[in-house]
Amino acid sequence: MTRPAPRTATALYATSGTCAVIGALLWLRGRPGSAYRAYIGFADQPPASSWRVWSSAVPQDRLGLYLLAAGLVLAVVAHLIAVWRE
Repeated sequence: MTRPAPRTATALYATSGTCAVIGALLWLRGRPGSAYRAYIGFADQPPASSWRVWSSAVPQDRLGLYLLAAGLVLAVVAHLIAVWRE
């Protein structure tokens, strides 16, 4: 019988998923010419380009990729913690 994953691993999996989803949305929003960007620009009042998520030093698509990478690293760490605790 296998034991349930420790709470630490569960919290890291949840954080990993959140980072990955937010990163994917930011990456799609920052890509030029994407359908997602056109839809968001149409739906927002004012246009989406006037709303900054981060500083101008880091574009939204790069921040999205950073968050995707952080989500992947957190998922690997959570998996290692779950395996180590068994």
